[in-house]
Amino acid sequence: MTKDLPGAAGDLAKSQPEIWSAYSALGEACAEAGKLSARERRLVKLALAIGVASEGAVHSHVRRGLAEGISADDMTQVSLLAIGPLGFPRAVAAGTWISDIIKKS
Repeated sequence: MTKDLPGAAGDLAKSQPEIWSAYSALGEACAEAGKLSARERRLVKLALAIGVASEGAVHSHVRRGLAEGISADDMTQVSLLAIGPLGFPRAVAAGTWISDIIKKS
C-alpha cells in the first residue's frame, strides 16, 4: 500500500512504517465507528479536505473517489456546497483542485 502513496505521505510511510501502520489503523477504526457508507465517508472526507484548504488531500480524495466509482459530477457538487459555509473563493479553489484530477483521469 505504501508504494502507491504519492509525495510526502509515501515518504513518511516508507521511512516510518510503525507510525504509518498506527495511522492507518486509526483511520480504519474511525471509518467503522458509524453507519456511513464508503461513498458517504469519501464525500465527507473530500468536504473536510476542502474545509481546511488542503489541495493535496482534495487531490487524494478525488483520486480515490474516482477509483471507488464516485462520479466527477458528485465530487464537483461537493465544491459547490462549500460556497455557503466556506465562501466563494474557497469553493472555486476546491473546484479547480477537483478538476486537476478529473482532467487527468
